[in-house]
Parts: sequence; C-alpha cells; structure tokens
Amino acid sequence: MNFQQLRSVREAVRQGFNLTEVAQVLHTSQPGVSRQIRELEDELGIELFIRAGKRLTGLTEPGAQVLPIIERLLADADNLRNAARDFSAHDSGPLSIAATHSQARYALPSAVRDFRQLYPQVTLSLHQGSPKQIAEMLLSGEADVAIATEALAQYEQLVTLPCYRWTHSVVVPIGHPLLDGQPLTLERLAKYPLVTYDAGYTGRSHIDQAFDRAGIQPSIVLTAMDADVIKTYAELGLGVGIVASIAYDEERDRSLRAIDVGHLFEVNMTRLAFRRGAFLRGYVYAFIETFAPPLTRRVVELAAAAQAATPSL
Repeated sequence: MNFQQLRSVREAVRQGFNLTEVAQVLHTSQPGVSRQIRELEDELGIELFIRAGKRLTGLTEPGAQVLPIIERLLADADNLRNAARDFSAHDSGPLSIAATHSQARYALPSAVRDFRQLYPQVTLSLHQGSPKQIAEMLLSGEADVAIATEALAQYEQLVTLPCYRWTHSVVVPIGHPLLDGQPLTLERLAKYPLVTYDAGYTGRSHIDQAFDRAGIQPSIVLTAMDADVIKTYAELGLGVGIVASIAYDEERDRSLRAIDVGHLFEVNMTRLAFRRGAFLRGYVYAFIETFAPPLTRRVVELAAAAQAATPSL
C-alpha cells in the first residue's frame, strides 16, 4: 500500500470517476491510475469501485466504507509534512484562502496587506466562489482557510469560528423617494423592484425570511453574487439595491446613498473555517488573528479541540 494508490482512489471519487481527469490531476497516465487502484484492491481483497467495462461508475459498499479512512490517512500525511515545515521554515510557505466575493473584495484586503507585512515570504493564493464551493475547497484540501457568511457552519467536517457581525444596507440613487427621511419599512421597500444577492450569498436568507414573516412578496428583478453589480444596476435605476453594509463606500459610490436596514433584516455573522484535524502552521494562526483579532491562537486551538471531541457525521 502506498500514498499514490490512496491518492488515485481519492481523486477518482473527486473527479466523478473520470480516470482521464484523475490522471491529469495526479500528473500520470490513465493506465497508471487504473493499475494503482487495482493493486490496492488486490492488496485489500475487496473491490472499491463499481465498473462498467473499463469505466468506473461509482463506489461499492466496501469502497464507501473505506474512503473516509483513505481521506484521513492522506490528511494525516499532509499534517505530518506541514508540521515538519513549520519547524524547518516557520515563516515561509503557501497559504490558500477561499472566500466569497464580498469577503474577498471588502473584508480581506486590509488583513492581507497587514499579514504580508508580517510574513513577506508566505505565498498567498486567493480563491473565490459560492459558500458551497469554498467549503468544498476546504474539504478537498485546495484551501487552508475559508471565509463566508452562509453555509460554512452546516459542514460537520469543518471547524467554524465567528469573525464579525454585519447588517445590510439599501442603496438608491440620489433623489430617490426612499431618501425622504421617513422610516423605512418592509412595506415601503416592497413597493419598488429589488436588486440583491443570489440565494445562498451574503445573508440573502435573512432578507427572504424577513419578507416571508411579514407575508410580503417582494419583486426581485435581478440577483447577483457581486455587490458591485448590484450597485451598478441600482445606480441605473433598475431597482433598489440591497447589499452588505461593508460594500458601500461613501467616497467611491458618490452617485448612491445608503440606508442601514439592520432593523429590517436579521444581523449576519461572517465565519472563518478550516478542516477538522488539520495541522495549522504558525503563520496560519497569525493570518486568522490578523483578519479577526479576537481569534487568537489559543482561542482557535481551544475551538478546534472542542469540535474535535464532537463526532462528525
């Protein structure tokens, strides 16, 4: 049994049982991948995959039982390498961060700038995606840390930590009737077409829940992942924009005005996450604290230990 065999099995599942793509990911040949899988199956005495001719089509029942063990073995191997690197080169190495657009665009830049000053030899890579996508980046090992408002807390395999609370704002062009100084209510807001986030992004669930509770059906004419897109269409008069408050900048968005609507929609919590059982290098703890100062190394370690004691499903 060797790690290349284990990686071949893991990637076969990740790549939807397409051995051509597995070979590309592992920088080898398709026959080489097939051989690695067969050799492991022979050694274990079980078939891990359902086959249709030479094609893999799914996991057998034993394969489904074995896969989590393979994942743990490979994760432990990564932890061992990271531990060794932390002792030999504690202030240099890679750090991969996955974040939604709002976090990458508005919340992360100052933290990245400050972290780079502290650790100039760390190579940062930033990945963007939906909350579900960045959670999957963490689970696959593509990312070390993920930051999002939605979804992360739903994954049992992740350690999730609260970072900061924020509210939504309504953004409208100068002179819009909603800027008349009268109290803003859901009823008033629903009289106008709305432009806001896609479902599952940046607190959208709290917007929907507020209207549902009030028994109001808003007219949402456009949705987007990106607050800049929402603001652009609000500026054009397509509808009233609802964005994260951090996405509005008075100096930059001079043609728009913002109204805080924390009283209408539930306050949101942005969270940071990493894989359960992952070994975090020293500079990863430093990045976490730079982004969210209350999350000191001790706080993070205690949270990881507490969640490790809770069995994951």
